[in-house]
Amino acid sequence: MKRSYVIKPLLDEFYPTIASGKGIYLYDTEGNVYLDASSGAVTASIGHGVKEVIEAMNQQAQHVSFVYRSQFTSEAAEKLAEKLNNWVGASEPYYSFFVNSGSEATETAIKIAIQHYQEQGRYQKTKILSRWTSYHGITLGALSLSGHKKRRERFASMLQKNTVVPPPACYRCPFGEAYPACHLKCANELEAAIERIGSEQIAAFIVEPIIGAAGAAIVPPRGYYEKIKEICLRHDLLLIADEVMTGIGRTGKPLGMDHWNVKPDILALGKGLSAGYTPLAATLCSETVLDPIRKGSNFIMSGHTFSANPQSAATAIAVLEYVEEHDLVRKAEENGRYLKAEIKKLFNQFTMIGDVRGIGMMVGIEFVRNRSSKEPFSASLALTNRIVKQAQQNGLLIYPAQSAKASGEGDAVMIAPPLNTTKVEIDQIIALFTKTLKEIESDMVQERGRGM
Repeated sequence: MKRSYVIKPLLDEFYPTIASGKGIYLYDTEGNVYLDASSGAVTASIGHGVKEVIEAMNQQAQHVSFVYRSQFTSEAAEKLAEKLNNWVGASEPYYSFFVNSGSEATETAIKIAIQHYQEQGRYQKTKILSRWTSYHGITLGALSLSGHKKRRERFASMLQKNTVVPPPACYRCPFGEAYPACHLKCANELEAAIERIGSEQIAAFIVEPIIGAAGAAIVPPRGYYEKIKEICLRHDLLLIADEVMTGIGRTGKPLGMDHWNVKPDILALGKGLSAGYTPLAATLCSETVLDPIRKGSNFIMSGHTFSANPQSAATAIAVLEYVEEHDLVRKAEENGRYLKAEIKKLFNQFTMIGDVRGIGMMVGIEFVRNRSSKEPFSASLALTNRIVKQAQQNGLLIYPAQSAKASGEGDAVMIAPPLNTTKVEIDQIIALFTKTLKEIESDMVQERGRGM
């Protein structure tokens, strides 16, 4: 085998080489076909090989592909920022700071939040609160905010301890209660944390509207974000929404927070913003957040060489126009209901399925050894990895996730195909997923028979 000089996720693992992609399908150099039911990393939200996007990339490259943001702006960046302001649809303007990845967008969001108060002379407000069972990025600042035990543990000594609030995980309620009798204790915990720390020290609270990889599409109950927003307002905290995975129509709304009619003060976008056609992410902040900075230093202390790159901006404009022209937000809502309903039908067939959750084209499946007790499978079984690998062998790409269990134990996957996936293609996904679970179940029965 030819030596590879690419550092891959698992250094000695074999990874097929993809030759091309079209729609929701990927084709490798050996002639194998894969149905991309995870949109890569919940990213390729309009599928592969969209000619309108490719043409827009080519046109921009003929003009200019790079300018440095401290020297120039570009028509593409200006147009994209205006378009994103319209996507937020708020009563006040939202301004965009363009970066290269979701992790950078989170980092920029927390810097803007802290600077918002610094410019008002409130230098104590430097803490950013977040939740357990969350993931906001792999850079040190973003990882400090992430309540993802496995991803934190190697770098724990370098991370800030900002994850203080339990998640709104009804399937595994951290208080052992049930909604609505719980009276939203998970939201009330934010107030308790603020009172313990002191609001004079806290700049913001960051959330994923629907928890992604760290919890396999956990959807908070009704009233949760309304209460969170009220608490933040009362204690003078900014609310940051990490919409890197949930933004740009993934959940059947323009933004994930739109399901609760709550507008965050700052939000991070990525993944679906460029749909995988180019590295691009963005931090958006409201006029209210930006105003003290404009009146003070008039400068946000953040930035990257490729920030506001015109090539990437033009690509994202084409992606957003494609989403709008093909009504993909509405289709994500409609076909997402169908996808979730079809997966739920597998409950009767596979007792290992403990919960099916999610919204829009973002559905999580959690696996349990015992459905009544919600006992997870042993970590030694590596069930999530086995399911993902078996699915890929069957030509189906699904996304590995963590269960809703606070300790990080347990197994889950997400199915999150492109927003323009048809019902016929969803049926193909279900058929391949069913085949995969049957094979995994059969293997587990044989292993038990051998005393493994």
